[in-house]
Amino acid sequence: MPQRSNRRELLADAAIEVLAREGGRGLTHRAIDREAEVPEGTTKNYYPTRSALFLAIAHYLAAQHTAALEGLRSQIPADVTGEDITALYAAMLRRMSTSARSQFLALFELHLEAVRNPEVRAALADITKANVDTAVQLHAAVDRRMSRRGAGLLDAGMLGVALSMLSLPDDLVEELGFDDADGLARALLTLGSVRDGSAIGVLRDFAS
Repeated sequence: MPQRSNRRELLADAAIEVLAREGGRGLTHRAIDREAEVPEGTTKNYYPTRSALFLAIAHYLAAQHTAALEGLRSQIPADVTGEDITALYAAMLRRMSTSARSQFLALFELHLEAVRNPEVRAALADITKANVDTAVQLHAAVDRRMSRRGAGLLDAGMLGVALSMLSLPDDLVEELGFDDADGLARALLTLGSVRDGSAIGVLRDFAS
């Protein structure tokens, strides 16, 4: 386990790994202690209940994600192109199922928890808002209009595709084209950019 600057960060990273690997039922104080390689009882001292554990993970992921996207929005190159944006979203899809697999599996578990936990729901809302703000600003940078509604549709599509990539058998993922990150990113970006009345046509073209 890598060294962390503070104990809460160490426990949060360990909790993400446990949640991703074991699911909600396996998220226990002892499991996190073992993952973080800290004395038994450490996690419980910081987060006394399971609800506190879920909320801590949600806040930690939201803080990391929103900070990363704020950095991205502040450094959009003046010469950015539409193809650059497509490549960025394709890279995000690949990352969801590779280097950031644990974070996204934990995120899906948090979405399930949020159905019953309003505090977790609020933290996830911060993630979605950051995604929406970023999509709108990126498209404005290349003189393309994307409404917040369209950006929300893009965000939901990205999550849905990532969930399919992570949960379906490999042969079905390949058959459905869910292993084509570039094509998926292009289709999702197009769908998010069109006006409401044109969405059916975009879906028809993608399905053909």
